[in-house]
Amino acid sequence: MECPHLGSSVCIAPDSAKFPQGSPSSWCCSVCRSNKSPWVCLTCSSVHCGRYVNGHAKKHYEDAQIPMTNHKKTEKQEKVQHTVCMDCSSYSTYCYRCDDFVVNDTKLGLVQKVREHLQNLENSAFTSDRHRKRKLLENSSLNSKLLKVNGSTTALCATGLRNLGNTCFMNAILQSLSNIQQFCCYFKELPAVELRNGKTAGRRTYHTRSQGDNNVSLVEEFRKTLCALWQGSQTAFSPESLFYVVWKIMPNFRGYQQQDAHEFMRYLLDHLHLELQGGFNGVSRSVILQENSNLSASNKCCINGASTVVTAIFGGILQNEVNCLICGTESRKFDPFLDLSLDIPSQFRNKRTKNQESGPMCTLRDCLRSFTDLEELDETELYMCHKCKKKQKSTKKFWIQKLPKVLCLHLKRFHWTAYLRNKVDTYVEFPLRGLDMKCYLLEPENSGPESCLYDLVAVVVHHGSGVGSGHYTAYAAHEGRWFHFNDSTVTLTDEETVGKAKAYILFYVERQAKPGAEKL
Repeated sequence: MECPHLGSSVCIAPDSAKFPQGSPSSWCCSVCRSNKSPWVCLTCSSVHCGRYVNGHAKKHYEDAQIPMTNHKKTEKQEKVQHTVCMDCSSYSTYCYRCDDFVVNDTKLGLVQKVREHLQNLENSAFTSDRHRKRKLLENSSLNSKLLKVNGSTTALCATGLRNLGNTCFMNAILQSLSNIQQFCCYFKELPAVELRNGKTAGRRTYHTRSQGDNNVSLVEEFRKTLCALWQGSQTAFSPESLFYVVWKIMPNFRGYQQQDAHEFMRYLLDHLHLELQGGFNGVSRSVILQENSNLSASNKCCINGASTVVTAIFGGILQNEVNCLICGTESRKFDPFLDLSLDIPSQFRNKRTKNQESGPMCTLRDCLRSFTDLEELDETELYMCHKCKKKQKSTKKFWIQKLPKVLCLHLKRFHWTAYLRNKVDTYVEFPLRGLDMKCYLLEPENSGPESCLYDLVAVVVHHGSGVGSGHYTAYAAHEGRWFHFNDSTVTLTDEETVGKAKAYILFYVERQAKPGAEKL
């Protein structure tokens, strides 16, 4: 947004000597000394932590607004308001009075000059540490990221994603998808752009905001992002090129407003599916599917055309059964799906925490049962009966005709009232392993003993009160350990903490049948 407060708030010199020493992304809050999410005030150059750490940057602004009682303010003091600050990691600018990210600059271009100075400081700190890190890696390549887990030493190689300005919704989805091994490995094994195009062989290509629409490839930038994660070569990766492509092909996500993570996931999967169908960067879809024939052969779910890895992994089929209550005519329809959106039953909507004792606890099974139970359609959803030749009252029931390899469950936490979209903050208990989907199948007798069991691999959580505000983080399992992904910060966590999360999106992976359990 265009901020009108820059002239009175941006007062520091772009090369101010008041800045702390070292890398800006590692600067510490002047109050709590945390180096997570540092923000620098563009009025006085003081550094404080963001609102999702301890919120001292916002408190710095609020304290500056308290009227001076002991002596009269000067005209200059009235104008200086400490309202604008800059993220020391993504260099995005935020105004607390506007309560939004800022896209404009002062007449003298001071914001951009400060941004460039912080980038230079970051690059200088990186260069000075390069030789030391190289020696450290040569002497002990694993010692730089080793962690003791259950008495054994293992490498910690998780990489965070920088927040580019309210892009936590994208980061949470990307981290979740990166931990779905079969899906992630498919993209990581694709050849890079420079290997597919002879004209650019040997040269690495990057997308910039000056390039045209014809140069963008969502699949390629998605591949690059997945390759950057879990390498351990950096603590945080900036998905700027991917976000640029998202802006180009998904107009709904342009700008720096908070977006819905589930909506973004659906747009992302749909566009990946469409681009893979048409071929990309010189590789035809047939070649891609030949390289991954084990995925396409077992998949019968096609959405908008032929199968791709998206439908092979996430694709399932629902049977929609509608019965006319007047003549008894039954109508059946098969619908492909990539995820299931589940209502939280109304009787549970007041129970906000796991330990709250008032009433029974809502479980994921309650949500699934509500989705598949027989329901009578109301007056606004009358069914056009072909036998009665008019709209009639009817009942509807869903069955799952085919389960996907990865079951994505979206809990519908946001509901429209008269004018607002409110959040349902109910805690929903969900299993970390052994989710049994057999009772929701159309033909459960045809499924094997292990084919209906699912284990949790990732959870997306929304923190806050509304869809247009708040913050997204993700939990994901990787090689037997659980991690919490909060933008550029990645921490180890445990199953108990994951189980207490108020899930928004759940990713379950089909449990593989043991070889000995197969019939001869």
